[in-house]
Amino acid sequence: MSGHSHWAKIKRAKASTDAKRGRIWSKLARRIIVAAKSGGNPDDNLQLRYAIDDAKSANMPNDTITKAIKKGTGELGAANYEQVLYEGYGPGGVAFLVDSLTDNRNRTAPDMRKLFERAGGQLGASGCVAWMFEQKGTFVVSSEAADEETLMEIALEAGADDVTAEGDMFEIICRPASFSEVKAALAGREIETVSAEVAMVPKNRVTVDANVARKVLALMEAMEDHDDVQNVFANFDIPDEILAEADADG
Repeated sequence: MSGHSHWAKIKRAKASTDAKRGRIWSKLARRIIVAAKSGGNPDDNLQLRYAIDDAKSANMPNDTITKAIKKGTGELGAANYEQVLYEGYGPGGVAFLVDSLTDNRNRTAPDMRKLFERAGGQLGASGCVAWMFEQKGTFVVSSEAADEETLMEIALEAGADDVTAEGDMFEIICRPASFSEVKAALAGREIETVSAEVAMVPKNRVTVDANVARKVLALMEAMEDHDDVQNVFANFDIPDEILAEADADG
């Protein structure tokens, strides 16, 4: 199964714990602030609309969302976060893209370097692995939410490029421009998604054994736990039995 589908499932198990610590809301607030710098109206700012949708899905209060928008537009003072993409190699030569929003590169970069090195990997130069990924709309749907034929019909009609079975999950891939249409089509049929995001999807994947898989998952979790990190993307395939262990641990 692809790394994206695996990690989406593991992240769902972690979400309730992270929410209790306030980590999800904090990260989403940063995302809204940065998106709102391009305009505070979500009808005219697609990036902001997606950020608000995700914030509402995480049960962020409306007044908190509004405050974040106003910080981004400058109405409540300046909040100087910038997007920085860190790239490198993790265990087993797995390529990593780490999407961050930081107000201090001099803090975040050394932290990323340490995380890579502790896992036996290495932080790389800008562009070293980005070429291995492409931006796509991605949806992960449990096989309990819909059968493959129904999901295929709905997704392709809405503009998706492909639907693939990934163990007990289905993964839908579409162009970023079709993301809203596919999302609306799934919602219209009341098909719940495990995850729905515009992500960096690997063009090719590296199959890892059980030992490397555990190290890769540990590194992904350590990066996701960093306050400045928004998303982590990697190009691994992982054995199903290791995913089952990770789910149990979560």
